[in-house]
Amino acid sequence: MNYYITVFSLLFIITACTNNNEKKQIQLSDSQEFRKYWFANKAEISSYDLVQAQYGKLNKGEAIMVFVSEEFRLDKQVKLESDAKENATTVLKLNFIKKFITGIYDYSMYTSVFTPVQTNTFSATLKATNTNQEWCGQSFMQLNYHQNGYQVLGKSYFEEEVSDECHIDYAMLEDELWTKIRLLPIEQIPQGNILMVPSMTSLRLRHKKVQAEMTKIKLEPYKGDSTFKGKDLMDYQIKFPETQRDLRIIFEKGFPHQIVGWEETYEVRKKKLTSRGVLKATIQNAYWQKNSPADTTYRKLLKLKY
Repeated sequence: MNYYITVFSLLFIITACTNNNEKKQIQLSDSQEFRKYWFANKAEISSYDLVQAQYGKLNKGEAIMVFVSEEFRLDKQVKLESDAKENATTVLKLNFIKKFITGIYDYSMYTSVFTPVQTNTFSATLKATNTNQEWCGQSFMQLNYHQNGYQVLGKSYFEEEVSDECHIDYAMLEDELWTKIRLLPIEQIPQGNILMVPSMTSLRLRHKKVQAEMTKIKLEPYKGDSTFKGKDLMDYQIKFPETQRDLRIIFEKGFPHQIVGWEETYEVRKKKLTSRGVLKATIQNAYWQKNSPADTTYRKLLKLKY
């Protein structure tokens, strides 16, 4: 515990020194607009029509994104549920769920990301976890920020992936791009040649090890067709040349930077296929209080099928 506190204390000191010598960047979490939206004791819940590539086919399904702010312990890297506020910071948590059907059986893929809202103090996402369930078996992976990198813990039903425990040098996580879009001003969203760890869901579907790749990233106004709808849309393009995989995230330029969809393209069984998520509905809701049968009405508002 003392070790983690020391590490994060050093992170605070290093960041503070850097900010004294360089022009301090804008931090959205300091604005009234941000606080009114994200600190209102409600989550933003969005549903998406999903078409997911697997087994050389495109499979219909549904995706849900749940963004919510919460207090997060730095030493244990878990949600704060005690009075130890001196060891905590506020994060924007994303729960990203994908469900789709392949033939007779279904997949459920669930990723959680914990990114500090104090972006001038913390440059890295502190934790990301991923679980996957399908009729063949289950898998789990967790990345914890530690010693300027990520401690990786993985467990799987599959023999060649049964256990994975290692430390990787720091690289940006693809899984944190979604939270960074919501937390950073447009001009601060990462672009250029960036070393990045592919999303854990993508690694799972392609049976790949956790390993960073060099990416080419650019952000420009959306110029596509009417597949994605919204106001002043931006097209965030992430290319993984080494594995020939492309990701596009489409979101609204204005705050709170609503994510209206995405496309992910790579080769599956010698076929280049594009998975796609398209926004259906969004609500703000304290879902943790809505757990009675009568509260299923909110699922209707979200147009959920599964």
